[in-house]
Amino acid sequence: MQHHVEDTIVALSTPEGIGAIAVIRLSGKDAIPLCNAVFKGKDLTQAATHTLHFGTIRDGEKTLDEVVVALFKEPNSFTKENVVEISCHGSPYIVRQIIQLMLKQGARLASQGEFTKRAFMHGQFDLAQAEAIADLIAADSELSHRAALNQMRGGFSWEIKDLRTQLVHFASMIELELDFVEEDVEFVSRDDLRKLIDELLAVINRLADSFSLGNVIKNGVPTVIAGKPNAGKSTLLNALLNEEKAIVSDVPGTTRDLIEDEISLGGISFRFIDTAGLRETTDKVEAIGVARTYAKMKQASLIVFLFDLSNDNITDIQLEINRLKNMGIPFIKVGNKIDAAQPALLEALQHISDVVYIAAEKKENLEGLKEEIMRMVDLNRFRTSGTIVTNVRHYESLIQTREALHDVINGLENNISHDFLAQDIRLSLHYLGEITGEITTDDLLGNIFSKFCIGK
Repeated sequence: MQHHVEDTIVALSTPEGIGAIAVIRLSGKDAIPLCNAVFKGKDLTQAATHTLHFGTIRDGEKTLDEVVVALFKEPNSFTKENVVEISCHGSPYIVRQIIQLMLKQGARLASQGEFTKRAFMHGQFDLAQAEAIADLIAADSELSHRAALNQMRGGFSWEIKDLRTQLVHFASMIELELDFVEEDVEFVSRDDLRKLIDELLAVINRLADSFSLGNVIKNGVPTVIAGKPNAGKSTLLNALLNEEKAIVSDVPGTTRDLIEDEISLGGISFRFIDTAGLRETTDKVEAIGVARTYAKMKQASLIVFLFDLSNDNITDIQLEINRLKNMGIPFIKVGNKIDAAQPALLEALQHISDVVYIAAEKKENLEGLKEEIMRMVDLNRFRTSGTIVTNVRHYESLIQTREALHDVINGLENNISHDFLAQDIRLSLHYLGEITGEITTDDLLGNIFSKFCIGK
């Protein structure tokens, strides 16, 4: 069924489930009179914008709930349409009854992200800022929150728009030259255009290079806990999370699949992954788990290599350390069960530097391990006031823009005709415009806003 932008839409904007308060949001031309028809209290159609009103929602003679209604009249609302937010008691039954009543009055259920999509379509913000709203809602660490907030306020957008504005001027001059191709005139200096392209590439390279940091800020640092069976990997994961996430057993090979969870250290999320113990095995299921462990280790940003001080030997430990060095991935050497350590092994380990000693079961020296994790990742590189790209769609558009600008440079160096030069510049403008939504398609918008929750 086709949806129209003139429709009045309704949805629950707070999480589903039982709670003290639930907020039901309506947006559209008829949002206020539609709500007023079932609201007993003040006449909402005569009330001022940005006001709260206490009353009841009624279905005929039946009172559904006592509510507080907030009014936001166009264009001074999130969607720039008339918006009504009904704060009711958080009973799922009450929420369903009120939403069904609004549907009977003529509203329709909002699609995913439709409130934010309407705000974008009405010019409240650009597409990059709209996407930042979803990132802000999902932010689970200090740095991911900061990056999303900066993008939502337009920090990233202003840089892109400034680049595009400068390029549009040159593009318009090149396009104008096409009308005078027989006279062979130039309205813009090719040297000035080359200088601008070089400046644009410097900014685009900086933004594109920031994605490696931005991706970690947004999605967390993948950190694999690896080691032999019974080294204490699951115990360590539980201790770091402060909950019984993984099954702990003395039986070797208990962990056969990957178990993941996140904690925040130093303002950034670390995604810890408990893995199957590294050993030769004839058990087919366990062997699959070991293979997955090695695959996950190759994808990790950091490996916490755990060995058992009460049972391991220095030869095996050194062998695993050498293997990790050959993988080329940063790793931390962690000796577990320090409370039951073999004296001879401790003495042998003195020749190996930077070993962190813990007792995971007793939660001894976990803070020391966390400090070493943060040192290895070097959190200072994330603490920047500059713009950081966190969205893979933006990164891909920047890469495509860079390729198109290189084509412009090649064209300048080879003195290609005005029309081919204009085409390459138009392509650069297209990719930059895709980031902020100046250039967009229904498919692109549908894909972006389908990732939002219904009530946002």
